[in-house]
Amino acid sequence: MNKPKLRSQFTPGTTRWAVRRAQWLAMGLSEEDFDKPKIAIVNSSSKLSVCYQHLDGVSQVVQDAVRAAGGVPLEIRTVAPSDFVTSAGKQGRYLMPTRDLLVNDVEVQVEGAELDGMVLLASCDKTTPAQLMAAGRLNVPSLIVTCGFQLGSQCGDHHVDIEEVYKSVGAYKARMITLETLTDMTCHAIKGPGVCAGLATANSMHCMAEALGMALTGNAPIRAGSDELNGYAARAGEAIMALVEQDLRPRQIMTAAAFRNAVRTAVAIGASVNVMRHLIAAAIESECDVDIIREFELAADIVPQITQVRPNGPDRIEDFAAAGGCAGAMTQLASVLDTSVLTVTGKTLADNLAGRPAPDERVIAPLAQPMRAEPGLVVIRGNVAPDGAVVKLSAVPASVRRFIGPAIVFENENDAINAIEQGKIARGSVVVLRMLGPKGGPGTVFAASFMAALVGAGLGEYVAVVTDGELSGLNSGITIGQVMPEAAEGGPLAAIEAGDTIVIDLNRKTIDLELPQAQLEERIARLPALPPTHEKGWLAMYRQLVQPLSKGAVLGERG
Repeated sequence: MNKPKLRSQFTPGTTRWAVRRAQWLAMGLSEEDFDKPKIAIVNSSSKLSVCYQHLDGVSQVVQDAVRAAGGVPLEIRTVAPSDFVTSAGKQGRYLMPTRDLLVNDVEVQVEGAELDGMVLLASCDKTTPAQLMAAGRLNVPSLIVTCGFQLGSQCGDHHVDIEEVYKSVGAYKARMITLETLTDMTCHAIKGPGVCAGLATANSMHCMAEALGMALTGNAPIRAGSDELNGYAARAGEAIMALVEQDLRPRQIMTAAAFRNAVRTAVAIGASVNVMRHLIAAAIESECDVDIIREFELAADIVPQITQVRPNGPDRIEDFAAAGGCAGAMTQLASVLDTSVLTVTGKTLADNLAGRPAPDERVIAPLAQPMRAEPGLVVIRGNVAPDGAVVKLSAVPASVRRFIGPAIVFENENDAINAIEQGKIARGSVVVLRMLGPKGGPGTVFAASFMAALVGAGLGEYVAVVTDGELSGLNSGITIGQVMPEAAEGGPLAAIEAGDTIVIDLNRKTIDLELPQAQLEERIARLPALPPTHEKGWLAMYRQLVQPLSKGAVLGERG
């Protein structure tokens, strides 16, 4: 059988053949290169954030490997959102919209040029989901290289990383530590490139890429800047050429079974609450018929927590990596996974796991003897969240499984943080942070800073937070996130009034407003229409296009 013609090979004598030939010859491509696979190296390198500062080096390793394997690497650049840098403007409203901006960025460059495959370099929180979404949408041979985590260091007599800095802002506002102490912590929290230490959203999504079969086995988590990472980058360059040769595409890998595997892995390791919205979005872009929210609900009854990586427990992300990482967790979970699924290695998950060393069970426990009998993530429902809300149960104090309290309502995160500083948030309260979702922002407000401040102020065990805003995987405490529908869609969250009693029961997986249903419906019916946004540019366009959180907050209606 003749090899299929590459889509990057144009018919000689046509306009697009002639102009592209002239362009690429001027760039140094040889005559032989025109008959080789053209591989996009999708690089979100940026000098704005430490998350991305090493990606140019990783990109070069991949490019060299693609060239050595007989391909033509063509590096393309994308937007590079950083949760701790890009969040400075407009209370983080650019973060979620930038995920989808990146998806379209990749589409324009790869589809516009009709390239033959992609290697996508994943780093901070929004890049990995965006790259999974782009792979699913374009459905050209693709794989993801997860580019690793940063390290913390010693600060005085204790280890400090970005999670400690994040929480300590609240401690400073509560006058529990001095500005000098906080400043000293910032000097020691990050040593080297890469994403936040801990099982926050970036490392969680790196693990999801591997759990879906879209990254090489053993790639997540991994230390940024390490020889090990460079080794995976080189193997990725070889692997993409094999994927093009076999014509193995993302939708053959990101199947319903693969998404189910990823959900169960997320629940077992206590991944970030944000993985649910991102997995929904990747499934939608892949046109995969799978109900991700329902899969999370089912997984909670099947999968206990088998790791305790910060902020879920004492182990650091480097401990998890050394113990076997995502592959080690999936090895322990093999009996509840579909190991017949295909992966970017061209082999099944079972084949990939068979060659891995046994995980260190001090860090990655077996299913029969989990770290905690509870799941790491749960979906809860009730009249506050009829379409569901997400709780990182692994980061909720074990003593709190039922919480009842009066509501304190804020529609601006800064007001809520100021209330902590002024001592206006009493123990036993339920703080409602609303109108912060994709439509309400517009662009999801980064409500994680309030939660971190609350924990830092010593209130994490005594105050619950219910929000439609965006949380960080670093958050701990009694946090109910991604409340669906969001308040701006006319969800019940918008009808809560100060002083209303909210009942959270994590054992029953419920969250309810103590109010007769007829009265709640009357309040909802009286809600005013969503006012026009004062935002311009990208955020205004985003509000017009964004779909509900239950649909992954993707852009535009989908069939």
